[in-house]
Formats: sequence, structure tokens, C-alpha cells
Amino acid sequence: MRISSFVIFALVSVTLYTSCATEKNVEEEDLSGKTKGKRIISEMEIVDSELIPDELPLYNATRTRLTDLIHTNLAVSFDWSKSQMKGIATITAMQHFYASDSLFLDAKGMQINTVSAGSMLLNFSYANDVIAIKLPKVYQGGEKFTVAIDYIAKPDERTTSGSAAITSDKGLYFINPKNEVGGFMPQIWTQGETEASSVWFPTIDSPNQKTTQQIAITVDKKYATLSNGKLVSEKQNTDGTRTDTWVQDKPHAPYLFMMGVGEFAVVKDVYVRPDGSKMDVNYYVEPEYANQAKAIFGETPAMIKYFSKLLGVEYPWDKYSQIIVREYVSGAMENTGAVTFGDYAYKDSRELMDETDNSTIAHELFHHWFGDLVTCESWSNLSVNESFANYSQYLWDENRYGLDEADYQASQEMQSYFNEFASGVDHDLIHFGYNNQEDMFDRHTYNKGGRILHMLRNHIGDAAFFKGLNLYLEQNKFKAAEAQQLRLALEEVTGQDLNWFFNQWYYGAGFPVLEVQHNHEYGTGVASVTVTQRQVDNGIQLFRIPVEVAVYEGAGVTIHKVELNQQQQTFNFPVTGTLQTIVFDHQQMLLTQMEETKTEEMWVAQYKLAKRWKARQVALDNIGEINKNELILLALNDAHWSIRAQAVNEINASMKQPESLVYRDAILKMATSDKNYNVRVACLSYIEANAPAKDLPSLFQNIVVSDSSYSVVGSAIASLYRLDEKLALAEARKLAPNVKNPLLSVVSSVLGAAGDKNDLAFFTNQIATKSFSRYDGISILNGLAILGVKLETEDQTKIVGLIQKLKATGNANTKMLVPNAARYLAEAIEKNQAKSPANNKNIAAFKAMME
Repeated sequence: MRISSFVIFALVSVTLYTSCATEKNVEEEDLSGKTKGKRIISEMEIVDSELIPDELPLYNATRTRLTDLIHTNLAVSFDWSKSQMKGIATITAMQHFYASDSLFLDAKGMQINTVSAGSMLLNFSYANDVIAIKLPKVYQGGEKFTVAIDYIAKPDERTTSGSAAITSDKGLYFINPKNEVGGFMPQIWTQGETEASSVWFPTIDSPNQKTTQQIAITVDKKYATLSNGKLVSEKQNTDGTRTDTWVQDKPHAPYLFMMGVGEFAVVKDVYVRPDGSKMDVNYYVEPEYANQAKAIFGETPAMIKYFSKLLGVEYPWDKYSQIIVREYVSGAMENTGAVTFGDYAYKDSRELMDETDNSTIAHELFHHWFGDLVTCESWSNLSVNESFANYSQYLWDENRYGLDEADYQASQEMQSYFNEFASGVDHDLIHFGYNNQEDMFDRHTYNKGGRILHMLRNHIGDAAFFKGLNLYLEQNKFKAAEAQQLRLALEEVTGQDLNWFFNQWYYGAGFPVLEVQHNHEYGTGVASVTVTQRQVDNGIQLFRIPVEVAVYEGAGVTIHKVELNQQQQTFNFPVTGTLQTIVFDHQQMLLTQMEETKTEEMWVAQYKLAKRWKARQVALDNIGEINKNELILLALNDAHWSIRAQAVNEINASMKQPESLVYRDAILKMATSDKNYNVRVACLSYIEANAPAKDLPSLFQNIVVSDSSYSVVGSAIASLYRLDEKLALAEARKLAPNVKNPLLSVVSSVLGAAGDKNDLAFFTNQIATKSFSRYDGISILNGLAILGVKLETEDQTKIVGLIQKLKATGNANTKMLVPNAARYLAEAIEKNQAKSPANNKNIAAFKAMME
């Protein structure tokens, strides 16, 4: 039907413009294929069939709402030995508009026992992960009904898939259920986004559905439980179990349903609402991390307060809990009032001095307005969830750490989007043509979307922007929405037509690439800037870009508002005094790649005069040899750590002795006194190349012992290894018994490269007692492989067993690289060691792991 409609439309359109063409008689058919007779058409209608697509472009429509969910009541219990969950789902729903006697529910990989309405058993069929239920009667639009499904969820028995963003769609996860793996406790958790909640309860698994929720979770009494909403009861059962009942009385989407079970410590915090009432803010962690929980999550109450005030919408849910789980399949997830984090979030106080997860915490919290309160009505519109969460990171950085840090992090986000674009990924922000909804979790949806919101904020002003967000939230709360509703809310506040902005940034692709040339003849009283949109040369749309230009002159600074709307434009600005520099896009807010040409004197003045981080960073990037020393000395004392590090890296990259020695005293001091660990790390490379050789070993040993940063200590050990392997090995062995994750890679590498069979115990202990998060297992695998080549046959046999265990119990990242390590060991042993039955057996074992 769709193909036929397209062809008919194309022919009719041509006919309207070809009335003077030669005509001929043809037979016409109706859509059933029956001949209707003859009509006269134009020769122009007979076109090359290859020019007409044989089908419409891929379009992922919003899921049709035949039935509306109203309330979901679950009662669940677990068979840990089988990794199964028994459940009864009682679903109250309403016919949306059209009358029907059927209900269709998503239910993936389940065993469906019975379906009933009250005491009446209902007929149903179950195929292709959908339960088709025959209702007791025909229900009219607006009429409610309730059904109950008795089922068993079997997540480990279904075929799963995943994506780069969410590596598995298993939905319900039993982690170490039989307690066979050392290093972490058994636990159960769920992950619903995008459409995996229907693995553990029957539902209509679509983001445009909203339902209230009750879940009764029966577990052994030793376990803590977590779900959405409030814990309204804890019933002690006679069989030694306990049933916890959680109630979420405000509607939210099924993919936001959450459940967590384990011997978690629950660390309590509190948020005080403006009316003085207190709201629970709890942190679920493994008991050994209980003392660190507030260090990890402690800024959460302040974030809730800040975002509530900023948006003018008080945090809308009953509580806010955060839980850290093992073997998580993504980074973090904004389940309503019960956010899940991967175990990368476990950090001690010393680790947190280098890096916190506050950016991620802010991201998931902001979702509770943009995503949970107002939900994207389709995955094509995912950016109305994720771009706001992405932008919240900027808002929190701006509030908590200052504008420089916010701008720096925004630049990193933007560059990540540019990298994705360069890899060949390019689509509209609101993207209806995806192949799989998981594809939407990319740097367009997140990073580009966040930068677009920042441009919109700058264009209409802070007051209008946040008032518009307030209106959008109020108009659409507890409902699903799309980008057009955001536009309409902002238009209602500003009185402006914003179609042009949304058409090019939300419903268009690409970004502007600008060439900016500065021209000024002193004494003319005029400075000119010529801007060319180079992206047009590559077939990308011409952009309309409102932008501000700052002209710095003797009298101060003057801000000029201009608009780019042609491929090339020249703007002339009056200069009343001595021109010092011009900063194009002085707010540093454009999503653009820009090549700018100006004199070296103007770059120096830009560094000295411009207030924004990016203006200083770009000036330092473009400085020439004449003024390099002056600007680098200034940059070594810049207010932002990234520019200080940039200055040190510039010295490392482009200067040799004796020129670089000018900075030695300053950098030696920075290596131990700079507040930011990134700067101190950058200083170590300079010291290794420029400090007296005789002083280097003791200098780096002192840093290993005294520096508070694991990152700096790790870099110092790496430098020490290049200078003196024995000293580096000694320091690595001191750290090995209680090594922390940030040092695991360098300690493993040094023990592997410089160690001997005595260091095999370190790797054995790590594999036996530790749960590896993200890339920790790779560090162990790498060290083992390097060490293994040097050992005797007997010890290589032990390494076979260790790598086999990593292959069986390691996380996905580790398992992926086991074949590479096995191949390296097999080839090295075969090449370098004498053949023997034991050796041949080890080689065969490693080759078996290559498959």
C-alpha cells in the first residue's frame, strides 16, 4: 500500500506541470488490479523506473495505542538455582478509543501458565513474545478491565542481543546466583530500557505508555530489596522469607520499572523540600562500601534542590535511591526513584580525589524530569530525554565548579560528537529512520542534543529558556511528548517562531563548518570579519546562525549581534580606539568546527582579554613562536587546570633543551603542588625529559610514596620503569597486596614485564577474590600474558588455568580479549621454548581459548 501510494502521488504531481506535452491513451487500473478503462496521460509521466524508489524511506512510527495501561500489580519470588522468577501480574487497563475484545501484551521468553479475569479463566495464545488475550466481552473506548497473568520469567533461556550502549537486553539478571564466584555477593537486578521490562513482567513495552505500579517482592529475609516508589510494608513470612511491597502511585513508563535484590547496606540520606518535609535519599551498596557511600553519592540532595529550583518544578517523585550493581550492562539507568549504577561507581575517598561520578549522578537525576516525568513518545524522539540529561551535566558543572569547567566538559562532549560524525554516522536529531531503537543511543542523541539546547538557551536567553522548560514540564507531566511540544512551549513563552531552529537542528542533519577571516587596517575605524559556511561544499545544509561577536578596543569591549544566513558574509564593526582583538562567538556556544585566521597579536590579546575557557584555549592553540614564551608562562598559571596542562604538554611536544629549561622550576613546583592531578601527570613527562638524570629515580619514588592521586602515582611508576626496572618492580610489589583499581593496570604491567614466578601469586589472588569492573580484567589478562612468556612450563600451566577462569567468569570486556592473550602466549611459547609434552599441552590449551 505504501509503495503504490508513492508512485501514484509522483505521477499526479508530474501531470500538473506537463499539460502541453504529447499525449497517448493508456489503460488505468484500480488498486485491486482491475482495469477501469482508458484515460489520457502525458508522455512526461513515463519516467525511468530506476529514478523512482521502489519503497518509502524507513520510518519508525510511534507505537499505536490500542489499550492504555492504568495500573500494574506484581507479586514475584525467585528460584536462584534456576535463575527464574515466578510472578503474578494483575494489569488494569482501558480501551483507548476503538472497541475490542482482545488485549495484546509483550512477554519475552516466559512460561505463561494462566490468564484470568476474576474467577474466569481466559483464552489466550502466546507466540513471538506476545500474549494475545481474549477478553470476556467487547470493551468500548474508555472502558476499563483487569486481567491477571500467572507466569515464570526465564531470562537465561531466551536469545538475547544488545548494543554498544546497552550490551544486553536480558531484562532480568541473576548475578552470581549460586555464590560460586568470589569477590562479590549474589544479587538480582533489572534493566528495562529500551524494551526489556517485558522479560520480567507482561506489559505494553512502549515509552508512550504510563502506568502506576505495585510490586510485592518475596525474598530470603537476609536480602534488601529496592523498587520504584515507597516501601509501604515488610511482611515476615513463616518460611523465613519476607515480602516487601513497593508502591509507585504516579504513572511512569514500563521501561522505568526497576527491581534490585541483594545483601546491600542501605545508607540513608535526606532531601529537605521547600515546605520543610523530608524525603528519603538512600544509597544501596555492598557492605564493605557503606563508609564510602556518602562520599560517592553525597552531593545528590544538593543536586535535587538545585534542579528543582532551576526548573520551577519540585522533584516529582516519592524518594530517590541509587544502587550499585555488579556486571551491569550499561553506565547507569534512570529508573524512577531507583537509579542503577555499574560497579565502576565504587570508589574510595582517595579515588574520588581524582574523579567523581557527579556528572553521571546529575545526568540520571535530571532524567526524573526529562524522561520520567515527561517521556519521549517514541525512540525516534529519544533526544528529548537524553539531550536534557546530557545538558544537565553542563548545568551542574556551571553551578558547582564554575563556567570554565562547564565549558571544558562541553567541548569534550562536542568533540565526541564530531568524532562520531567523522566515522560516518550522520542523522537527524529526531531520527525516524533507525534500523534498531538501540541505535538511538549515540553521540547525536546525547552530545549533539545537549549542545543544541545550549545554543537555544543562548539564543532566547536564560529567563525564557528555563520558563519554557517549566511550561513544557507542566503541560506534559506524567505523559509522553515529542520535540514539537518542546518547541510549542518555548514559542508560547518567547512569542517567537522557532520552526527554523527546530527544522535545522532537530529535523536536519550535520553541523556548520565555519571559516572565519579577520581583516583590519589600522586607522580606518572599521574591522571586518568574513564568515564562510564550508559545510555547504560537502552537501550539508546552509545554517541560519545567530551569533555574538565581541570587539575589544581601547574603550573596552562591544558586543555585536549578527546572523549568518548565507554561504559567505562579511560583517563590518566600528572601532573607536585601538583594536586589540575580535572574538567571534564570544559566548563560545556554537556547535561548529571553526577555522579562524587572525594576527598573532590578536591571538595574544584574545588570551589575555576573553573570559571564556574556549577563547583562551584556542588562543593558546594558535600562538606562534614570537609570543609563545609569554603566553605559556601565563597559561601555566591559568585559572583552569586543562589550560595549565595544555601549556605543559605544549612544552613537552615542541620544545627541547635549553629552551624548555626556562620552565623547569615552575613545572617542578607544579608537579607536587598543583591542585589538579591531570596537571601533575603532565608535569611528570616534562620532569623525565628535563630534570637531572641522577635525581630522577628518587624524585619519582618520592612521588609514588607521597602523592594523593592514584593517577599521578601510576604515571610515576611508569616513568620509574623506563628509568630503572628494578626500582619500579619494588614499588609495584609494595602496592600489589592492596592495589586499587586505578593502579591495577600499571602494577599488573610492571609485575608482568619485570617480575618473575613469585609475582604469579598476585594474579592468582586477584582472579580468585576480585570482581572486575569494566577494564580491570583486561589489565590482569595483559600482565599475565607478558609474565607467562618468561616462565617455566609448570608455571605456564598455572596461567592456563587462570586465563580459563577469566574466560569463564570475567566480564564481557575481559572475555572479548581472552583469545588475543591466548594467541600471544601460544605463539611466543611455541617460538621460544623447547618442545615437550607439557609445553605442547599448554600450547594446545591456549589455542583452544583462541576460538
